[in-house]
Amino acid sequence: MPVNHLEAAEAEAAAAWGEEKRAYVQRIFSEIAPRYDLLNRVLSFNVDRRWRRRAIAALDWTRRPTGRYLDLCAGTLDVAAQLARTPGFRGTVIGADFAEPMLRAGAGKSPAGVVRPVVADALGLPFAPASMAGAIVAFGIRNLADLDAGLGEVLRVLEPGGRLVVLEFSTPSSAFVRAGYHAYFHHVLPFVGGVVSGHGTAYRYLPQSVASFPSQQALGTRMERAGFTAVRWQSLTFGIAALHVGEKAATRSVPT
Repeated sequence: MPVNHLEAAEAEAAAAWGEEKRAYVQRIFSEIAPRYDLLNRVLSFNVDRRWRRRAIAALDWTRRPTGRYLDLCAGTLDVAAQLARTPGFRGTVIGADFAEPMLRAGAGKSPAGVVRPVVADALGLPFAPASMAGAIVAFGIRNLADLDAGLGEVLRVLEPGGRLVVLEFSTPSSAFVRAGYHAYFHHVLPFVGGVVSGHGTAYRYLPQSVASFPSQQALGTRMERAGFTAVRWQSLTFGIAALHVGEKAATRSVPT
């Protein structure tokens, strides 16, 4: 579909950090919510489901199968629904996102009462300190207006010993893979995404936001600076995506 050059410039500017990014992200994800799931399946060739399963396994929810878990930047609640339906899980999942139409589009994916959608900004979560057994962010952390503030908020709401799992797009290290990746990400994906979603620039923002996002090692460093311990990461599917895991240090008992 034709691209409005003013909107394209807005998408490019919004890929950086700041309040402009926050407003843009909230608006575009609200607008593309009705076809978001369809586009995810088509544009990722359905591999995104496998990535999400890996992320849920890394959450180590079996440590606290009855706990309360946070699905941050939850979108249409794909991760929340997958976790809720995992055999053995008996807890609750709070699906938090500041784009209410996305949460509404995900209604009905999971058993009633297990997933609880909450309209909330990741930079100011309406949850008590140490109230979550674990947290997961799938393809949303790069959309935060302030990455460090968002990591700090997750650390605040995690209970000691709880994990944060971040699943996010990455840039492949192999020059050969990177060439094909860039061709798809910067040409095919924006065209198909624009046609199917009816939104001229939303899928131009995606590759721009990935290009502006820290490298795998840099994200790990930012997590450590935020206060997470035992931070590690791994590449998925030739480096197209990456999985980062960090923990909130367990409280040590004081000898008496």
